[in-house]
Amino acid sequence: MGFCDKSCREFIAELASKAPVPGGGGTSALVGAIGTALGNMVGSLTVGKKKYADVEGEIIALMEKANKLMDELMVLVDRDAEVFEPLSKAYGMPKDTEEQKAEKDRVMEKCLRDACSVPLEIMEKCCEAIELQKEFAAKGSALAISDAGVGVAFCKAALQGASLNVFINTNSMKDRDYAEKLNARATEMLDKYTALADDVFSGVYNRLKK
Repeated sequence: MGFCDKSCREFIAELASKAPVPGGGGTSALVGAIGTALGNMVGSLTVGKKKYADVEGEIIALMEKANKLMDELMVLVDRDAEVFEPLSKAYGMPKDTEEQKAEKDRVMEKCLRDACSVPLEIMEKCCEAIELQKEFAAKGSALAISDAGVGVAFCKAALQGASLNVFINTNSMKDRDYAEKLNARATEMLDKYTALADDVFSGVYNRLKK
């Protein structure tokens, strides 16, 4: 059974345990999926309303994109666990001899690259989700605007959470050129999309507080 097939209580119980997975990466993917779903909620409450008939086609298109992103993020919950488990085992490899040290370094480097690949993908999906939230907030039903605000806050949190799972693994890499390329990509997404998420959230906040 995948983590996304468990009940909320089961997932949280495993998350709180000493088991290596699920962890911050998979949880970030789940939070991103939940945030994206809140944007889709705005769309669902907009479609079919006469007041929003002029944007209905755009909203439906946004919902289709959101559905795809939700599915992809849910898959990444389990993918993150799949790539992290070999890394957690690699940390325990013996290093008593030079041969063992060399083998551990080789395995670790591969596992670290794999363990970075999924949180980077989670970040990319969260960036797409934040773009969608911007549109849902701007064009969706005013009665559901708070859900767009919560959704973008969740997607921002997921983006930031996934980034930490990139950085903790790049810190351990021997190949510093490769590590810095990953760091630069993650930082670029953080800088651009946390700012965008903050703008969307502020717009929702200001509309509700007027």
